[in-house]
This record gives sequence, C-alpha cells and structure tokens, in this order.
Amino acid sequence: MSPEKAAGQPGVDLQGKLPAPAGPDGTVPSRANLQRWMRWETGLAVLLIGTVVFGISVSSEFLSSYNLFSLGLSNGEIAIMVLPMALIVMTGEIDLSVAANLGLSSSMVGYLWTHGWPMPGIIVTVLVLGLVLGTFNGLLVTRLGLPSLAVTIGTRILYGGIAEIILGSNIISNFPASYTNIGVTAVPHTDLSFSALVFLVLAVVVAIVLHATPLGRSIFAIGANKEAALYAGIRVKRIKTGLFMLSGVMCALAGILYTFRLSTAEFDNGTGLELPVVAIVLFGGVSIFGGKGSMGGVVLAVLVFSGIQNVLLLTNFNQEGVGVVTGGLLLLSVLAPNIGELRGRAVQYIDRFRRRPIADAEPGA
Repeated sequence: MSPEKAAGQPGVDLQGKLPAPAGPDGTVPSRANLQRWMRWETGLAVLLIGTVVFGISVSSEFLSSYNLFSLGLSNGEIAIMVLPMALIVMTGEIDLSVAANLGLSSSMVGYLWTHGWPMPGIIVTVLVLGLVLGTFNGLLVTRLGLPSLAVTIGTRILYGGIAEIILGSNIISNFPASYTNIGVTAVPHTDLSFSALVFLVLAVVVAIVLHATPLGRSIFAIGANKEAALYAGIRVKRIKTGLFMLSGVMCALAGILYTFRLSTAEFDNGTGLELPVVAIVLFGGVSIFGGKGSMGGVVLAVLVFSGIQNVLLLTNFNQEGVGVVTGGLLLLSVLAPNIGELRGRAVQYIDRFRRRPIADAEPGA
C-alpha cells in the first residue's frame, strides 16, 4: 500500500504501517519504553532482588552487618579487577592475565618488605609495576597486532612464573598491623570493607568516563567497528593500550589489598580469579564481541554474583561446586545477551551454504 493511499485508511499511518496495539488504558506503548523494560540491566535488577529475598528466606543473617561486611570483603578485589576488564572487553579485547598480575603484585609486596623497604614505597613501586605489566600487554596487542587472548594467556603464565621465582616457596606474613587491619576491618560508620569502598568509588569514576565523555563514546565505537573508528579519527591503538595500562594498575592495587586482607604474600595468591572476573563482566551484559555494555549492568552483576556466592555459603553448599555455578553464569552471560547476534550469524552462514555453487560442493554431496 502506498503512503498516499494509506493516508486515507483508518488505523494506518503515513508510512503504510499498522500502529502498535493500544494498552488497557488506551495508550500506545512506545518502542523505547518496551526496550527499556527489556534491557539486560532490568533483568539483573530483578535477579538481585530475588537473590536478596532468597537469602533472607534461607538465613536470618543474610542482611546482618557482619554478613554484608564479609560479602564485600571476600569479593572486593575481584570487583576492582572487573572494572578495567569490562572496558577492555567493550573494545573487543580481553585480559586473562589479571589474576597473575595480582599474584605477582602480592609477591612483590612480600619480597620488598623482607628487604627492608618502607610500606608506602612498596605500594608506589607495586603500582608502577602493575603499570609496566599492563603496558607490556597493551603494546603486544596494539603495536604487534597480536590477539589479546593469546597474548594475555602467555603473560598470565609469564607473570605467574616470575612471581614464583621471586618468592619461591616462601610465605611472608609479618606485615605491620596498621596495614593488615585495612583488609579485615570495616570503614568507620559503615558495613563496607575498604576494598568494597575502593570498588564503589572507582565504579562511579569509570561510569562517568564511559557514559559521559568522548573517551567513553570512543570505547564503544572501537568495539562496534574498529575500522570505522579509525576512519573517524579515533586513536584506537592508544586507547586500547591505555586500557591495558589501567588494568595493570588496578590489578596491582587489588593485589596489595589482597595481601593485606590475608596478611600473607605468596606467589600463587589470586590463582584462578580470572574466571569469575570474566564471568561477572559478561554477566553484566558486556558483549563478548565488543561495542555493548554499561557500567550499571557490571555493578549489578558484581552484586548478584557476590550475593549468590554468599547464599550458597550460608546454605552450606559444597564449595567445590561453586565453580559449577560460576561456569554456568559464564555460559549464560555469553549466550543470552548475544543470542540475537549469534542467530543472525547462523542464518548468514546457512544462507551462504545454501547458495554455494554446485561445482564447489563435495562429490556425492
């Protein structure tokens, strides 16, 4: 039906399209409103409420001050590492060396302390070390053009090996109480651990940068289409390198806090934490293909993930089975937000296969 003919037809707009059905109150829901209610973050918010309700039902201690403090205490370092990982994944890259960076930073805290360094100097030096480690990752990815997955798997092994060389089988635990208390006491007048407070402050800063600055728009543009971002004048290599540098520094900070919390430095601190970090990022709605995501979703995912783990702990769930939950969330977070894109790619592949010339087909096919 042409627009001219449609103009005289009742119930049809000038584009010849039928309008959306009206609701019970006679109003027509807009597409934007429907999309808003169907956003991934909305589902996470509902899941968070469900987790809280379930936690209260299984244990009266779930919302106690001590349990809330313990929840932040046990997940603070992971949450800190989630922030730069989310930004990196939004650009279409990944950093699997985050846990090894944490372990190496923890080892350096112990090594320098045993050699008589003052703690303020140790903290600054370890943060600089994290910057160097992140820069190394970034340069390999952006300047040499190597895939970040392969690069960070390699540096994960490299950084872990260096940590083992530095400390060996030694366990350093004679840190001053003025620092180790930071890891096990709450921020005054709150139920937050220091690591949880650091995460919340950094999350606000990262959210502002991501959603309210040209840099944030550039990050999304790079992940959506790197070539188009290059033609638009965006410094893709510089931004990606900067994000890997940020990841290095924040993982080093997490390593320092992790050491203070355990009051122990050893080379295998943080081993395996890269899996929950990646799982939380993807569960927060960040697309594994890049270009999509929000810091609100990431923060909600941190809260949901921490809440689920805490509920399992309160119900005496077999802790060896927590990995099953983590793996399940990882698969769900990869498939669910990207099911439309995966379906589109599958349709394109099937269509290409069907249109393949008969001459190209295998004999007897």
